[in-house]
Amino acid sequence: MLTAGPQRMDAIARTRVPYVGSCGALDMVNFWALDTVPAPFRGRRLHRHNSNVTLMRTTSEESAAIGQFIAAKLNRMEGPVRFLIPEGGISGLDKPDGPFWDPAADRRCSMRFAKDFVPAPNRS
Repeated sequence: MLTAGPQRMDAIARTRVPYVGSCGALDMVNFWALDTVPAPFRGRRLHRHNSNVTLMRTTSEESAAIGQFIAAKLNRMEGPVRFLIPEGGISGLDKPDGPFWDPAADRRCSMRFAKDFVPAPNRS
């Protein structure tokens, strides 16, 4: 699995530098070639991006956890923060008739984010 790790967004959180961010590709987990996908995930919705990269669609539960993760990271930021969540899909594959189109999972991500994010005068 290819991961940015649990420290993602921590460097900017330790500063007061303004942060403008958005999200993309939150609907997928990256693996190497198809034959490297662990057995427990082989029955999931997979997309062969190319011969070296296989993508797996996140579930609604995983999407909610991602929304929670992002909100927690942004809540720790002390500098000005603006964060945008796209509507109508969060990746090029997450669109009507796309292989990862799942509006319910996307809603779970944005709803959990909205529940956990703490707005402040410098955060929206």
